[in-house]
Amino acid sequence: MSADTRTAEAAEAAGAVEAAEFVSVTGWGRTAPTTARLLRPRTPGEVAAAVRGWGTRGGIARGLGRAYGDAAQNAGGSVLDMTALGRIRTIDAEAGLVACDAGVSLHRLMEVLLPLGWFVPVTPGTRYVTVGGAIGADIHGKNHHAHGSFSRHVRSLELLTADGEVLHVVPGTDLFDATAGGMGLTGVILSATVRLHPVETSLMSVDTERATDLDDLMARLSATDHRYRYSVAWIDLLARGRALGRAVLTRAEHAPLDALPPRARRSRRAPLDFRPGQLPAAPGFVPEGLLGRTTVGLFNELWYRRAPRSRTGELQRISTFFHPLDGVPHWNRIYGRGGFVQYQFVVGYGQEEVLRRIVRRISRRGCPSFLAVLKRFGESDPGWLSFPMPGWTLALDIPAGLPGLAPFLDELDEEVASAGGRVCLAKDSRLRPELLAAMYPRLSEFRSLRAGLDPRGVFTSDLSRRLAL
Repeated sequence: MSADTRTAEAAEAAGAVEAAEFVSVTGWGRTAPTTARLLRPRTPGEVAAAVRGWGTRGGIARGLGRAYGDAAQNAGGSVLDMTALGRIRTIDAEAGLVACDAGVSLHRLMEVLLPLGWFVPVTPGTRYVTVGGAIGADIHGKNHHAHGSFSRHVRSLELLTADGEVLHVVPGTDLFDATAGGMGLTGVILSATVRLHPVETSLMSVDTERATDLDDLMARLSATDHRYRYSVAWIDLLARGRALGRAVLTRAEHAPLDALPPRARRSRRAPLDFRPGQLPAAPGFVPEGLLGRTTVGLFNELWYRRAPRSRTGELQRISTFFHPLDGVPHWNRIYGRGGFVQYQFVVGYGQEEVLRRIVRRISRRGCPSFLAVLKRFGESDPGWLSFPMPGWTLALDIPAGLPGLAPFLDELDEEVASAGGRVCLAKDSRLRPELLAAMYPRLSEFRSLRAGLDPRGVFTSDLSRRLAL
């Protein structure tokens, strides 16, 4: 590269930094907005220039803003919107590998890869997550019990560190394990190479059944989860008595060609397109209290009753099975201006009584959650701050304005920590820092590596300050 070219790139990058604007930034839960200088780099050079110009309040990378809490916020500092770095660099359709920029979304990968017979290895409940965000939060999906979290499928990544160096980072190293689930605090992920999963169609073969209560649900999951790649249960947390923890359990595999109707099989033209449908966006204003106990209770009753007692082999589109809420743009508005808290925890196998006790407490408290799911996790992932561990994980959405919510969740935190469990940092916005070490045993190693890698605290966020990460 010539000196003139380097000078031109530096000037362009500096211009991008100067054009930054101060905006209110919040997580998907919309509970704790803070103001930061938002930067939108278009090249790795602009990323490096932005990091050099962050100042004393530091900065943090941000993808599509689907972290529920304050992980991608930085009050008074800088936030780096990475979505313009969206190139898919190479696809090895024989080996099942894709190399792409960190700002590429899972949605875009599905659009490009499904027609080639490949699918992303892990997807959460939304496809609007960037690859960088998927690694930084070490996202999990409905297949963790069988295939682990996203970072387990990452072959390598490029990381811009605090001193401006770009490092090639591979699994099995301390830096990789600190970055996977490290919430963007080791540096800016610029790109990654990810291993994919082969599919024959863009449809899912889905089995659905009802569970009469929590014990019935756990028994079904324990006995049969090993037969399925994907497994999740919607759980009614307002049900009481004998119906406590009743649920609708759905498990699925990618539909093979021979699962299609006879006409499609004869034509040998398997559907491999990705065309998710979309409903009208949620309104900008929703009255507070709309999702109260009465309305959510009615919804839960209808949802449970309309589910089949048992149905096997139903063909569903990928978007229907994995991402139903993505069909409603800005669905987070339905909780009103106060937003909502997503609370997710995991407790280990052998701690089933703790799970039962927490479900009973949530039911007695009357938390109006219609988005509550229970899953089983498999082996722990190598990330030092990665959330999944072998055990039961429950996630629920709760309106943030529910009276007494903060002390109630504090009590649940203590119960989870005492049982050797943990809460999910990518969804957290209110955990007390004194519980963190009990939940994440390798926290001290993370802090030590980060102190050596970034002694000036260049990479920082509202989450990192709140929890002293």
